[in-house]
Amino acid sequence: MTSNVTAPVTTTYAVAGMSCGHCSATLTRVIGELEGVTGVDVALDTGHVTVTSAAEPDDAAIAEVVDEAGYELTGRR
Repeated sequence: MTSNVTAPVTTTYAVAGMSCGHCSATLTRVIGELEGVTGVDVALDTGHVTVTSAAEPDDAAIAEVVDEAGYELTGRR
């Protein structure tokens, strides 16, 4: 029996400019609204945002919403 369900993809990004709970809530909301994203975990202490998605994430789309929210995606881990 073969399953068509694929395992979720977890990708971690470095984001500059985050410093508080408002930053975390904003990024969780804007990234979470992207198609295919099933989870967002913001770690203010490390400056990392971990995105869980149904398939490989669209880095350009994530960078765009992060930028529009006033932060800077500085890399992918």
